[in-house]
Amino acid sequence: MSKVFFSDLHGKKSWLDKTGKLFDRANLKSIIEPGDIVAIKVHFGEPGNTAFLSPLFVRRVVDKVKAAGGKPFLTDANTLYVGARSNAVDHLVAAIENGFSYATVGAPLVIADGVNGKDYVAVNIEGKHVKEAKIGSAVYHADAMIALTHFKGHELTSFGGALKNVGMGLGCRSAKQVMHSDVLPQIDQGICTNCAKCVKWCPEGAITVTKTSSTIDHSKCIGCGECTVTCTFQAIAVNWKTEPGVTQEKIVEHAWAVIKDKPGKVGFFNFVLNVSPDCDCWGWNEAPIVPDVGILASTDPIAIDQASVDLVNKTQGLLGGRLVNFDGGDGDKFKAISGVDWRPQLAYGEEIGLGTRGYELVEVK
Repeated sequence: MSKVFFSDLHGKKSWLDKTGKLFDRANLKSIIEPGDIVAIKVHFGEPGNTAFLSPLFVRRVVDKVKAAGGKPFLTDANTLYVGARSNAVDHLVAAIENGFSYATVGAPLVIADGVNGKDYVAVNIEGKHVKEAKIGSAVYHADAMIALTHFKGHELTSFGGALKNVGMGLGCRSAKQVMHSDVLPQIDQGICTNCAKCVKWCPEGAITVTKTSSTIDHSKCIGCGECTVTCTFQAIAVNWKTEPGVTQEKIVEHAWAVIKDKPGKVGFFNFVLNVSPDCDCWGWNEAPIVPDVGILASTDPIAIDQASVDLVNKTQGLLGGRLVNFDGGDGDKFKAISGVDWRPQLAYGEEIGLGTRGYELVEVK
């Protein structure tokens, strides 16, 4: 079993101090050597959303990394959907407006996959679904990583925990297309301007553009998503069709790609606070489904996610919101809200060796 360190929110003690103490008890200092460049994975929050992790918690971890001799930077990769975080310029503006300035967090901000999502490293993993996972290069080239996750619900994966924060969060834009869809792209001729920008980025030469039309040869297309994220006119729209279990496994494979080259150099925090029923990528958030539960830290992403969901399911729900019709059932609040079984991600992560669902919860006062 893996150890997961947990601090509840009772007592007259600062939650920030508890975060620092969890860093120490989980011995996250051990993953950092003096001079290491340390990526701190966060979600900067979509403008309009207020449920994302407070920069104050992030600052406490930044200070701990510095004290250990590391050189931290905050990072996230651009979004697949067209919004306020789909390119580095807008993404950084959104982050700063949400409070993630250097003055607040004490570390620079680096968008993991560059200005337009093209700055990535293709990591060979030979997974069940993905053979090469395209990971934001800033994180790939970092010496160590700490993932700070706001634990919440999610409409596709049932909950968003450490695995989703790392796997989906650090895949480049075209990698997110691969995770979200099993459908090959189509060109909308009514929107396409035949600019041919997509041709440059197609790794298989599957796109043909003339003065009057553009076509994709599906016998060559591998569904990599590069054309979708390249088209500035949205003529090659995102296809969201997929099965939740398959998406979860693809996310796990991308998390594996992030972690595999950093053995013993990755740590995780799950902040089970303001547990909103949906992802922080929305420009709004609903009321939380349970009272604030606490903060967890571990070096095992499977164990920390399992412990987090167990704690939420053991906590009395806040009726009147999305749990208004929740009758208790098997106690699975996230499945009751999303209708999605979250277990495939943990089972597959355990199967490929990312961690274990068995854990010892160590309480930290």
